[in-house]
Amino acid sequence: MAITKEEFIKELNKDLEYEYAAAIQYVQHAAVITGPEYDAIAKELVVHSNEEMIHATQISTMITDLDGVPTVDVDERRVSTVSKEMLEQDLVGEETAIRRYKERVGQARDLGEFGIARVLEQVLMDEEEHRRDLMSSLGK
Repeated sequence: MAITKEEFIKELNKDLEYEYAAAIQYVQHAAVITGPEYDAIAKELVVHSNEEMIHATQISTMITDLDGVPTVDVDERRVSTVSKEMLEQDLVGEETAIRRYKERVGQARDLGEFGIARVLEQVLMDEEEHRRDLMSSLGK
């Protein structure tokens, strides 16, 4: 069953909540992660945070272009005092984003929003790269 434009905007707004949360979570994790084995990923988490904010801007523009209003709500953030657990939390977030963006690309195409689908594909590729970075740091 095809999605309506209104439902699509609602889903994009949920994606936007996840992007805000991911950016915040990455900043916090980068600041508190400890251990020499995490030095490289700590710097990469800051890069991830910046990319998540770029995604948030892109999604906000999509929502506005579809005559919607971008949310200012933020999804749940996860924190830990254990470095490995922080990265596992970030990995779960990336896997959620990847699943959601795969859905969103198809929905955009179904709605005939091919430009939006292309931007979402790039966001998806970024999220897949984030997942690879995290998996590498976790030895997976």
